[in-house]
Amino acid sequence: MLKHKYCYAATGIILHMSNENILIKITPPETQVALVSNGILKEICIERNLSKGLVGNIFIGKIVRVLPGMQSAFIDIGSEKTGFLHVADVYQAKSKDNENSLIPLEKILYAGQYILVQVLKEPIGTKGARLTTYISLVGRNLVYLPNEKNNIAISQKITDLQERNLLKDKLEQVLFPQNISGGFILRTASHDANHEDFAQDVKYLTKTWEKICSIPKLKIGIVNKELPLSFKICRDTKNIDAIHIDNKNSYEELKEFLGIYMPYMQNIVHLYQSPQDIFSLYSVEEEIQKILHRRVELKSGGFLIIDQTEAMVTIDVNTGAYIGKTSFADTILKINLEASEEISRQLRLRNLGGIIIIDFIDMHKEGHHDIVLSSLKQALSYDRAKTHVHGFTALGLVEMTRKRTRDSISHTICASCETCAGTGLVKTLQTVCYDILHEISRQAQQFKPTSFKIVAHPNIIQRFLQEDRIYLKETSSNISKEIYLQSQNFIRPDMYDIILIN
Repeated sequence: MLKHKYCYAATGIILHMSNENILIKITPPETQVALVSNGILKEICIERNLSKGLVGNIFIGKIVRVLPGMQSAFIDIGSEKTGFLHVADVYQAKSKDNENSLIPLEKILYAGQYILVQVLKEPIGTKGARLTTYISLVGRNLVYLPNEKNNIAISQKITDLQERNLLKDKLEQVLFPQNISGGFILRTASHDANHEDFAQDVKYLTKTWEKICSIPKLKIGIVNKELPLSFKICRDTKNIDAIHIDNKNSYEELKEFLGIYMPYMQNIVHLYQSPQDIFSLYSVEEEIQKILHRRVELKSGGFLIIDQTEAMVTIDVNTGAYIGKTSFADTILKINLEASEEISRQLRLRNLGGIIIIDFIDMHKEGHHDIVLSSLKQALSYDRAKTHVHGFTALGLVEMTRKRTRDSISHTICASCETCAGTGLVKTLQTVCYDILHEISRQAQQFKPTSFKIVAHPNIIQRFLQEDRIYLKETSSNISKEIYLQSQNFIRPDMYDIILIN
């Protein structure tokens, strides 16, 4: 963790590290980007060359089948799993007479039809990518919606009414002479944009759309790719003081990209040339390892337990070793406030999304619930992903949602354990031994062999020779068959083989 303004590399090179830094580590198989704020890792993103994210990519897809009962369609976009398109995400389904009503999907789409779609959400688990026909092209300051009516929307994070009106006027002055169709959204980053910034974005976005439209919709394939991870992070992250990248070719490409779209950021990009790994230098690797643990320690002595399931993420706040120095109510409040800050950080670090349930420590003092809720919302306000806090339920749990567009970090870099299949639980040696005895009794009745041989892990065999020796003997007596034991070092403790001897 960074503690000083200057960090000394092994070669004696001094890196000027300021408050907000982007660290980009390029290796042949993947790109890793870390956002470090005041010496604390806030976000880590990983893009692997063999499994690059699909969100934002635009495809020509072929409809495999339409499901009228679900008002959905499955679409082949050339990936391993077919994409999923719901009627609410189909631009053509809007009724011309009533925008609030939708035309049935089976009246618009049919199997075998080619269609232009964009990926909204990555394939997650067994689910294919979520698709939409509402195409959006993202620039530094603007989002272009070519299929929408001529309209200008503004990011909700720009709250000042005067500023909103001024920005809208600037964009209208750029758009009006060109008679450009479609809608535009002013991004949060546009708060200090000028006419030239808007003109550059409009030119880039409209040309990109023209290129997409010129491609014949005759075969499945990608027609527009999202920017590489390092470009996208630099484009979407505001108030950055320095960008450090450890690959010369990527450094030059990033400088060229920024020179075209964000020339004012060129001077903050630095080539990291120390022989020491850029992530090791700033303890990023250690933080990545911590992300894989359920338990997160708080400075006060309390801790969080984070569990990710298919349906939701649950976070439990515990007092741990913290006993406080004042009243019990104030002690609980302090832990919950610290937890709200850390929860926001962990959601970004782990890229957790969907439904999130937080079990703060019970608070009974009036006003403390509001203080904690306000602290949580404030901490989440720095998150690029869209979040919504619904408040405390009758059971004292906080319900919130965070937009999920790609797999969590743990799903990206880990796989389910082959032994426990991701449950975190394995059968005890005692249970495995009893399962073996049950199975022998069943097979003795069904197949009538002369004897049995149990092939199992040495620990299982050892248990049959000691603690469960009497049960093995009784089973052999009950079925009137000999039971032999064979130890196998290369078999898992929960696995076994029962050989029938005739």
